[in-house]
Amino acid sequence: RSYGYALAFVLPNSFKSALIPWLARIPRRVGYAGEMRRVLLTEARRLDRKALPRLVDRFVALAVPRGRLIPTPPAPMLVPNIANAGAAMRGLTLSTHRPIAILCPGAEYGPAKRWPAEHFITLARRLLDAGYAVWLMGSPNDQPAARPIAEAVAGVRDVTGRTDLGTAIDLLSLASVVVSNDSGLMHAAAAVGRPLIALFGSSSPDYTPPLSPVAQVTRIDIECSPCFQRECPLGHFKCMRDLDPERVYQLAHTAAA
Repeated sequence: RSYGYALAFVLPNSFKSALIPWLARIPRRVGYAGEMRRVLLTEARRLDRKALPRLVDRFVALAVPRGRLIPTPPAPMLVPNIANAGAAMRGLTLSTHRPIAILCPGAEYGPAKRWPAEHFITLARRLLDAGYAVWLMGSPNDQPAARPIAEAVAGVRDVTGRTDLGTAIDLLSLASVVVSNDSGLMHAAAAVGRPLIALFGSSSPDYTPPLSPVAQVTRIDIECSPCFQRECPLGHFKCMRDLDPERVYQLAHTAAA
Protein backbone atom coordinates (compact mmCIF):
# COMPACT_ATOMS: atom_id res chain seq x y z
CA ARG A 1 0.00 0.00 0.00
CA SER A 2 2.80 2.40 0.85
CA TYR A 3 4.04 2.35 -2.76
CA GLY A 4 0.70 3.49 -4.14
CA TYR A 5 0.48 1.11 -7.09
CA ALA A 6 -2.32 1.98 -9.52
CA LEU A 7 -2.47 -1.20 -11.59
CA ALA A 8 -1.82 -4.90 -10.99
CA PHE A 9 -1.72 -7.62 -13.62
CA VAL A 10 -2.57 -10.87 -11.83
CA LEU A 11 -0.75 -13.52 -13.85
CA PRO A 12 -1.33 -16.77 -11.90
CA ASN A 13 -4.90 -18.02 -11.92
CA SER A 14 -5.10 -18.80 -8.21
CA PHE A 15 -7.42 -17.13 -5.71
CA LYS A 16 -4.47 -16.17 -3.50
CA SER A 17 -2.74 -14.34 -6.35
CA ALA A 18 -5.78 -12.11 -6.80
CA LEU A 19 -6.25 -11.66 -3.06
CA ILE A 20 -2.86 -9.98 -2.53
CA PRO A 21 -3.45 -6.92 -4.77
CA TRP A 22 -7.04 -6.69 -3.42
CA LEU A 23 -5.71 -6.51 0.13
CA ALA A 24 -3.14 -3.92 -1.05
CA ARG A 25 -6.07 -1.81 -2.33
CA ILE A 26 -4.60 -1.43 -5.78
CA PRO A 27 -7.42 0.32 -7.65
CA ARG A 28 -7.17 -1.55 -10.95
CA ARG A 29 -6.65 -5.33 -10.90
CA VAL A 30 -6.60 -7.22 -14.23
CA GLY A 31 -6.57 -11.00 -14.52
CA TYR A 32 -8.40 -14.02 -15.85
CA ALA A 33 -11.58 -15.15 -14.15
CA GLY A 34 -11.31 -18.42 -12.25
CA GLU A 35 -11.22 -20.04 -8.82
CA MET A 36 -14.18 -17.87 -7.68
CA ARG A 37 -11.98 -14.76 -7.68
CA ARG A 38 -13.97 -12.52 -10.00
CA VAL A 39 -14.98 -10.36 -7.02
CA LEU A 40 -11.30 -9.63 -6.33
CA LEU A 41 -10.61 -8.31 -9.83
CA THR A 42 -11.78 -5.02 -11.26
CA GLU A 43 -11.32 -6.42 -14.78
CA ALA A 44 -11.87 -10.17 -15.02
CA ARG A 45 -10.99 -11.37 -18.51
CA ARG A 46 -12.30 -14.52 -20.19
CA LEU A 47 -9.47 -16.79 -21.33
CA ASP A 48 -9.77 -18.36 -24.80
CA ARG A 49 -7.41 -21.30 -24.36
CA LYS A 50 -7.59 -22.37 -28.02
CA ALA A 51 -6.79 -18.91 -29.34
CA LEU A 52 -3.94 -18.47 -26.83
CA PRO A 53 -2.30 -21.86 -26.20
CA ARG A 54 1.03 -20.40 -25.02
CA LEU A 55 1.27 -19.12 -21.47
CA VAL A 56 3.41 -16.14 -22.49
CA ASP A 57 0.75 -14.96 -24.96
CA ARG A 58 -1.92 -15.21 -22.27
CA PHE A 59 0.13 -12.94 -20.03
CA VAL A 60 0.75 -10.42 -22.83
CA ALA A 61 -2.96 -10.36 -23.63
CA LEU A 62 -3.78 -9.06 -20.15
CA ALA A 63 -1.85 -5.87 -20.92
CA VAL A 64 -3.71 -5.26 -24.18
CA PRO A 65 -7.07 -3.42 -24.14
CA ARG A 66 -10.05 -5.59 -24.97
CA GLY A 67 -10.61 -6.01 -28.70
CA ARG A 68 -7.09 -4.97 -29.70
CA LEU A 69 -4.67 -7.16 -31.65
CA ILE A 70 -2.37 -9.08 -29.31
CA PRO A 71 1.28 -8.63 -30.36
CA THR A 72 3.69 -11.53 -30.57
CA PRO A 73 6.14 -11.09 -27.70
CA PRO A 74 9.85 -11.12 -28.53
CA ALA A 75 11.95 -14.02 -27.37
CA PRO A 76 13.40 -13.29 -23.92
CA MET A 77 17.10 -12.49 -23.78
CA LEU A 78 19.45 -12.70 -20.80
CA VAL A 79 22.90 -11.10 -20.97
CA PRO A 80 25.41 -13.18 -19.00
CA ASN A 81 28.02 -11.66 -16.73
CA ILE A 82 31.23 -13.11 -18.15
CA ALA A 83 33.34 -11.91 -15.24
CA ASN A 84 31.02 -13.64 -12.78
CA ALA A 85 31.09 -16.81 -14.89
CA GLY A 86 34.88 -16.79 -14.74
CA ALA A 87 34.86 -16.29 -10.97
CA ALA A 88 32.38 -19.12 -10.55
CA MET A 89 34.48 -21.45 -12.67
CA ARG A 90 37.52 -20.73 -10.54
CA GLY A 91 35.55 -21.22 -7.35
CA LEU A 92 34.04 -24.50 -8.57
CA THR A 93 37.26 -25.63 -10.34
CA LEU A 94 35.51 -25.92 -13.68
CA SER A 95 37.22 -25.64 -17.06
CA THR A 96 36.35 -24.77 -20.66
CA HIS A 97 39.17 -26.85 -22.15
CA ARG A 98 36.59 -29.21 -23.62
CA PRO A 99 33.14 -28.49 -25.08
CA ILE A 100 30.64 -28.30 -22.24
CA ALA A 101 27.37 -30.20 -22.03
CA ILE A 102 25.18 -29.03 -19.17
CA LEU A 103 22.47 -31.40 -17.94
CA CYS A 104 19.57 -30.08 -15.86
CA PRO A 105 17.92 -33.18 -14.33
CA GLY A 106 15.56 -31.40 -11.93
CA ALA A 107 12.06 -30.00 -12.24
CA GLU A 108 10.50 -28.70 -9.06
CA TYR A 109 6.90 -29.13 -10.19
CA GLY A 110 7.12 -32.87 -9.72
CA PRO A 111 8.68 -36.18 -10.83
CA ALA A 112 6.41 -36.50 -13.88
CA LYS A 113 8.47 -33.74 -15.50
CA ARG A 114 11.81 -35.46 -14.83
CA TRP A 115 13.54 -37.70 -17.35
CA PRO A 116 14.66 -40.82 -15.44
CA ALA A 117 18.08 -40.72 -13.75
CA GLU A 118 19.16 -43.86 -15.60
CA HIS A 119 18.60 -42.08 -18.91
CA PHE A 120 20.65 -39.08 -17.78
CA ILE A 121 23.36 -41.54 -16.70
CA THR A 122 23.44 -43.12 -20.16
CA LEU A 123 23.50 -39.72 -21.81
CA ALA A 124 26.29 -38.44 -19.55
CA ARG A 125 28.46 -41.45 -20.38
CA ARG A 126 27.90 -40.98 -24.12
CA LEU A 127 28.79 -37.29 -23.88
CA LEU A 128 31.95 -37.96 -21.87
CA ASP A 129 33.03 -40.64 -24.35
CA ALA A 130 32.51 -38.10 -27.15
CA GLY A 131 34.88 -35.64 -25.48
CA TYR A 132 32.50 -33.31 -23.65
CA ALA A 133 32.85 -32.00 -20.15
CA VAL A 134 29.55 -32.76 -18.41
CA TRP A 135 28.15 -30.49 -15.70
CA LEU A 136 24.99 -31.07 -13.69
CA MET A 137 23.17 -27.89 -12.77
CA GLY A 138 20.17 -26.95 -10.68
CA SER A 139 18.93 -25.54 -7.41
CA PRO A 140 19.38 -27.16 -3.97
CA ASN A 141 16.00 -28.82 -4.52
CA ASP A 142 17.43 -30.54 -7.61
CA GLN A 143 20.26 -32.25 -5.73
CA PRO A 144 18.32 -35.51 -5.16
CA ALA A 145 17.78 -35.75 -8.93
CA ALA A 146 21.45 -35.02 -9.71
CA ARG A 147 23.09 -37.15 -7.03
CA PRO A 148 22.49 -40.61 -8.63
CA ILE A 149 23.95 -39.34 -11.90
CA ALA A 150 27.07 -37.93 -10.28
CA GLU A 151 27.56 -41.09 -8.22
CA ALA A 152 27.17 -43.38 -11.23
CA VAL A 153 29.33 -41.51 -13.74
CA ALA A 154 32.94 -40.67 -12.92
CA GLY A 155 34.01 -37.38 -14.45
CA VAL A 156 30.66 -35.62 -14.20
CA ARG A 157 30.81 -32.34 -12.27
CA ASP A 158 27.79 -31.79 -10.04
CA VAL A 159 27.25 -28.11 -9.19
CA THR A 160 23.56 -28.37 -8.26
CA GLY A 161 22.83 -26.19 -5.26
CA ARG A 162 26.25 -24.54 -5.40
CA THR A 163 25.29 -21.42 -7.38
CA ASP A 164 22.66 -18.75 -7.16
CA LEU A 165 20.32 -18.29 -10.12
CA GLY A 166 22.34 -15.47 -11.67
CA THR A 167 25.53 -17.53 -11.58
CA ALA A 168 23.74 -20.55 -13.01
CA ILE A 169 22.62 -18.39 -15.93
CA ASP A 170 26.17 -17.13 -16.42
CA LEU A 171 27.50 -20.70 -16.50
CA LEU A 172 24.76 -21.83 -18.89
CA SER A 173 26.07 -19.26 -21.36
CA LEU A 174 29.31 -21.26 -21.63
CA ALA A 175 27.64 -24.49 -22.74
CA SER A 176 28.03 -26.03 -26.15
CA VAL A 177 24.69 -27.70 -25.51
CA VAL A 178 22.17 -27.89 -22.67
CA VAL A 179 19.83 -30.85 -22.08
CA SER A 180 17.03 -29.99 -19.69
CA ASN A 181 13.65 -31.05 -18.45
CA ASP A 182 10.85 -28.50 -18.75
CA SER A 183 12.06 -26.22 -15.96
CA GLY A 184 13.21 -22.71 -15.16
CA LEU A 185 16.75 -23.54 -16.27
CA MET A 186 15.39 -24.70 -19.62
CA HIS A 187 13.98 -21.23 -20.18
CA ALA A 188 17.21 -19.63 -18.91
CA ALA A 189 19.29 -21.67 -21.37
CA ALA A 190 16.99 -20.55 -24.18
CA ALA A 191 17.28 -16.93 -23.07
CA VAL A 192 21.10 -16.99 -23.20
CA GLY A 193 20.92 -18.43 -26.70
CA ARG A 194 22.64 -21.76 -26.13
CA PRO A 195 21.78 -24.86 -28.18
CA LEU A 196 19.14 -26.63 -26.13
CA ILE A 197 17.43 -30.01 -26.12
CA ALA A 198 14.22 -29.66 -24.09
CA LEU A 199 12.67 -32.86 -22.73
CA PHE A 200 8.89 -32.84 -22.42
CA GLY A 201 6.67 -35.51 -20.94
CA SER A 202 3.77 -34.57 -18.67
CA SER A 203 3.85 -30.93 -19.80
CA SER A 204 3.26 -29.43 -23.23
CA PRO A 205 5.63 -27.56 -25.54
CA ASP A 206 2.55 -25.84 -26.93
CA TYR A 207 2.01 -24.26 -23.49
CA THR A 208 5.50 -23.43 -22.17
CA PRO A 209 7.97 -23.89 -25.05
CA PRO A 210 11.57 -22.71 -24.90
CA LEU A 211 11.53 -19.46 -26.86
CA SER A 212 14.74 -19.72 -28.86
CA PRO A 213 15.59 -20.48 -32.49
CA VAL A 214 18.35 -22.87 -31.32
CA ALA A 215 16.12 -24.87 -28.98
CA GLN A 216 14.72 -28.25 -29.97
CA VAL A 217 11.91 -30.05 -28.20
CA THR A 218 11.88 -33.83 -28.02
CA ARG A 219 9.02 -35.89 -26.64
CA ILE A 220 7.09 -39.13 -27.08
CA ASP A 221 3.75 -38.74 -28.85
CA ILE A 222 1.39 -40.83 -26.74
CA GLU A 223 -2.29 -40.37 -25.97
CA CYS A 224 -1.90 -39.60 -22.26
CA SER A 225 0.68 -36.84 -22.74
CA PRO A 226 0.46 -34.07 -21.71
CA CYS A 227 -1.38 -34.80 -18.48
CA PHE A 228 0.01 -31.82 -16.49
CA GLN A 229 0.16 -33.97 -13.35
CA ARG A 230 2.96 -33.91 -10.77
CA GLU A 231 3.17 -37.72 -10.85
CA CYS A 232 2.18 -40.13 -13.59
CA PRO A 233 -1.51 -40.92 -12.90
CA LEU A 234 -1.25 -44.22 -14.81
CA GLY A 235 1.94 -45.39 -13.11
CA HIS A 236 3.86 -46.33 -16.26
CA PHE A 237 5.60 -42.97 -16.95
CA LYS A 238 5.97 -43.95 -20.60
CA CYS A 239 6.19 -40.34 -21.79
CA MET A 240 9.66 -40.06 -20.21
CA ARG A 241 10.79 -43.69 -19.86
CA ASP A 242 10.35 -44.29 -23.60
CA LEU A 243 12.28 -41.15 -24.54
CA ASP A 244 15.45 -42.90 -25.71
CA PRO A 245 18.82 -41.62 -24.40
CA GLU A 246 20.51 -42.39 -27.73
CA ARG A 247 17.98 -40.21 -29.51
CA VAL A 248 18.65 -37.38 -27.05
CA TYR A 249 22.41 -37.84 -27.44
CA GLN A 250 22.21 -37.59 -31.23
CA LEU A 251 20.14 -34.41 -30.98
CA ALA A 252 22.54 -32.90 -28.44
CA HIS A 253 25.68 -33.84 -30.38
CA THR A 254 24.27 -32.44 -33.62
CA ALA A 255 23.12 -29.24 -31.91
CA ALA A 256 26.56 -28.68 -30.39
CA ALA A 257 28.40 -29.17 -33.67
